[in-house]
Amino acid sequence: MEQLESEVPPLPPRFRFRDLLLGDQSFQNDDRVQVEFYVNENTFKERLKLFFIKNQRSSLRIRVFNFCLKLLTCLLYIIRVVTDNPGQGVNASHICIYYPLFWYVQVIVAIISFLETMLLMYLSYKGNIWEQIFQVSFLLEMINTVPFIITIFWPSIRNIFIPVFLNCWLAKCALENMINDVHRAIQRTNSAMFNQVLILICTLLCLVFTGTCGIQHLERAGKNLSLFNSFYFCIVTFSTVGFGDVTPRIWPSQLLVVIMICVALVVLPLQFEELIYLWMERQKSGGNYSRHRAQTEKHVVLCVSALKIDLLMDFLNEFYAHPRLQDYYVVILCPSEMDLQVRRVLQIPLWSQRVIYLQGSVLKDQDLLRAKMDDAEACFILSSRNEVDRMAADHQTILRAWAVKDFAPNCPLYVQILKPENKFHVKFADHVVCEEEFKYAMLALNCVCPATSTLVTLLVHTSRGREGQQSPEQWQRMYGCCSGNEVYHIRLCDSKFFGEYNGKSFTYASFHAHKKYGVCLIGIKSEDNKSILLNPGPRHIMAATDTCYYINITKEENSAFIFNQEERKGRPAGGIYDGPSQLPVHSIIASMGTVAMDLQNTSPPDVSGGKLVPPTVNGTGSRRPSIAPVQELADSASILPCDLLSDQSEDDSVFTDEKDHSSTEYVKGYPPNSPYIGSSPTLCHLLAEKAPFCCLRLDQGCRHNSFEDAKAYGFKNKLIIVSAETAGNGLYNFIVPLRAYYRPRKELNPIVLLLDNPLDSLLQCGIIYADNLVVVDKESTMSAEEDYMADAKTIVNVQTMFRLFPSLSIITELTHPSNMRFMQFRAKDCYSLALSKLEKKERDKGSNLAFMFRLPFAAGRVFSISMLDTLLYQSFVKDYMILIARLLLGLDTTPGSGYLCAMKVTEEDLWISTYGRLFQKLCSSSAEIPIGIYRTESHIFSTSESQVSVSVDDCEDTKDRGDESRSNDQSDHPLLRKKSMQWARRLSKKSVRWQGVSRDSSKDHAQRIAQQRLNLYRRSEREELSELVRNRMRHLGLPTSGYDEQNDHQNTLSYVLINPSPDTRLELNDIVYLIRSDPLAHVPEVPPVHSSSLKERHESSIDTREDTQL
Repeated sequence: MEQLESEVPPLPPRFRFRDLLLGDQSFQNDDRVQVEFYVNENTFKERLKLFFIKNQRSSLRIRVFNFCLKLLTCLLYIIRVVTDNPGQGVNASHICIYYPLFWYVQVIVAIISFLETMLLMYLSYKGNIWEQIFQVSFLLEMINTVPFIITIFWPSIRNIFIPVFLNCWLAKCALENMINDVHRAIQRTNSAMFNQVLILICTLLCLVFTGTCGIQHLERAGKNLSLFNSFYFCIVTFSTVGFGDVTPRIWPSQLLVVIMICVALVVLPLQFEELIYLWMERQKSGGNYSRHRAQTEKHVVLCVSALKIDLLMDFLNEFYAHPRLQDYYVVILCPSEMDLQVRRVLQIPLWSQRVIYLQGSVLKDQDLLRAKMDDAEACFILSSRNEVDRMAADHQTILRAWAVKDFAPNCPLYVQILKPENKFHVKFADHVVCEEEFKYAMLALNCVCPATSTLVTLLVHTSRGREGQQSPEQWQRMYGCCSGNEVYHIRLCDSKFFGEYNGKSFTYASFHAHKKYGVCLIGIKSEDNKSILLNPGPRHIMAATDTCYYINITKEENSAFIFNQEERKGRPAGGIYDGPSQLPVHSIIASMGTVAMDLQNTSPPDVSGGKLVPPTVNGTGSRRPSIAPVQELADSASILPCDLLSDQSEDDSVFTDEKDHSSTEYVKGYPPNSPYIGSSPTLCHLLAEKAPFCCLRLDQGCRHNSFEDAKAYGFKNKLIIVSAETAGNGLYNFIVPLRAYYRPRKELNPIVLLLDNPLDSLLQCGIIYADNLVVVDKESTMSAEEDYMADAKTIVNVQTMFRLFPSLSIITELTHPSNMRFMQFRAKDCYSLALSKLEKKERDKGSNLAFMFRLPFAAGRVFSISMLDTLLYQSFVKDYMILIARLLLGLDTTPGSGYLCAMKVTEEDLWISTYGRLFQKLCSSSAEIPIGIYRTESHIFSTSESQVSVSVDDCEDTKDRGDESRSNDQSDHPLLRKKSMQWARRLSKKSVRWQGVSRDSSKDHAQRIAQQRLNLYRRSEREELSELVRNRMRHLGLPTSGYDEQNDHQNTLSYVLINPSPDTRLELNDIVYLIRSDPLAHVPEVPPVHSSSLKERHESSIDTREDTQL
């Protein structure tokens, strides 16, 4: 069988040479069949249907011609009626005067309309002829065309009346079809609202026109109304005014009026109902953003999953705070319907003219076209942080970003993401803010630099520094004024602040700019480097092309320089900026808000004259060395560590403390594994050998050690406890800043991760030995039915820990900023009530930082990550803000860029006296740039019920208790609990009864009962809580010595002063925020001892890190 199939078939019989050349036609026809496609469209009927109906452009031309034809017939009727004179020989048979010219034109128009109607009827025939015959449009065509055709063959009836005015209804249908064909031809969907309005207007016009022409003709046998009088009567009747001066007299015209009113009462309400429904639906969906407005005006698009009133107001207040954005429109694209609060806000005239709400999905190109995304200046895509599943919320954000990039690739994207592991999916966006990265970095720095969260929050908010200026308290005025400082930029060659420091060192420019103008130069960007460097150090020489980044109340372009008259007269002819020490400027006034900062005398300090020389020491004539001047150019010998601080950089090869053997276990290197793609590599302190996983459990022993609590480990430094729901990848950004290479080893704090926080777990993890407790917002609480209740569990738990461990520094993250008022809550506290009233006043004045005066926020004890949304909004105007914030928080490390740290002012440092002199001291000695002060003051809060100790009766211990209350702190006197008071009364009664019955009992027992009663009288809530904690510690086998040493420090308030004026007095225990230069920026290329092993370890860590990436 296989052989037969493989054989070549024989040639057909009678094969000839001609067949070889031409082919065997019969053989081919037997095997091939020619198929013709679209045969039906080749017929004459299909070609006509394609021309008249299917093809949009040709069909549109037919519609326009038909519409013009109907309008022409109506116009001819009006002209005939106006030129007609009913008084000329009207008899019974002649209803209208015969005009040959009009008759010829009307007959031609009637023939054309009749033929077109019959042709369209033939082309649209679908098997039921009677359905097409009894259509209203077909009947009207026959009424208006057939009589004219009959008059051709019957001349005696050429002056008969034909209701040609009914063609207005056919013109209305032709107009509707024409509009649909127009939108089909240009490939655009027509608006339902536009169509409905058009139908309503055409219906009204047709009703009025039909009534006017019909009444005018019927009244020829009566009052002979003119066409205008008939039109007047119809308008008065349809508007329900009814003056009665013009009325129909004969019954046919009266019957026509009745018919027209009935038709209007049926048709018009249906049209209005449809219009109102479409209007309501359009109000929900928002309609479209005008293409003409998009091409002539600028707008940005805000894409969110669910629009809340807080999110909307934060965006609008921050976006429109910049003067050059006042003419921008904001188009909100949201899939959900606008809620009532947002609707009320958007109806305010301030926002109604600039904010447009569109209901739609970013994933639909039609909705993106409605928002004119391709013409937008920017698109902000925000995540829904209130979702329980934040990973799902990130997935939605990623899809939105992809959809916008696909539809409008040239539109700048500003994306907010929640999880750091999802950040690389939106790496193509122009600006990305990862919430968990910033959250954990700020929480970490809060443990090292107090109130870093408050410092960064104030820097990224737009303010003019007017908050709290009407307050009677000094700290609120200073705090409110300094909160107006922001980060700005300017080129050195265009700046009056820094232009004169071209060719000088960075620290020299920073110090003298702060001394003269009150501005703090924190960083630069060179034209050749393109990287922002914070405090590049004195070795960086300022160039004219450098971009300077500085902190000030307002930017330099909005500042005016005012000179005194004496200085103007005595100014040399060389100009204003001849030298750094000769600038006669004493104040800078911000024109934006009349903010004035009076500076100290800008004359150079006379070191020889003893201006900066501290007072005598120990009554002798000896003095401390005066503050050295800041050098114009870097001198390696003069850049020494500041005597106020210990040297932060340590050499791996030198260890002066031989007793400390633990230091040899640490090396400096890069983390070998990255938890997610896109994390910035940071040089850190690492263990020489990887710790076993079993040793990471603090409460359980293993074969390597038997420790089961923090006390057994014997940590030298205070603990940092992180209370979180899960150990996510974001914790990497909490650990890295605390283990960065520039942190001294002796100051590294042990970090304890607490995934559950009952009292026993808190005690076992060493909370009494902790310096800071960081409470991260729980994701599981996002499922609360009321949005603002999402923080309820966190607030109550933190309040419990605050009452149990009052000396512990608790740093809390909340979801909603408005809930910060419940932190460290004190019922009926007069001072808290005063702060609440101040917050309401600032909010009424339009402040974006009304919550800033709450004591927990001012002290850096609480913050909300939603307050950093303004960082993304500010990036639209300041594209460098995200990078500067990441450098400050340690999320990014750029070679040569400095880092944020803090120093504490002690008694030995008070001789410096002022902030300006401290600035000079730091710049001249250690090349550090101070940017602010964290100040803590003692404050006596107003007395409340919760702070008054109440006695049970007037017993003999009242005096002792009064003396004790005067000696102790005011906050150590809470109310006696009710049960304790009742128990004390019962014991006192029993003791009296016992003494009456047996007076001869032993005195020891009576004294013991009396002492017990006395102790219960004096027992406060604070003591009961302390006793509860000690009992639990004894039950767990933990020593109570550490808890007994805790003190309650509640009568203090703390706040942040950003870039204070140079004459601000330093106070004891002030903490100064510093930007310290990179210790590795000027390390010589020849490495010291052990550097080769460090380099090898660094290379191996890089290889390992590259292997973990996708």
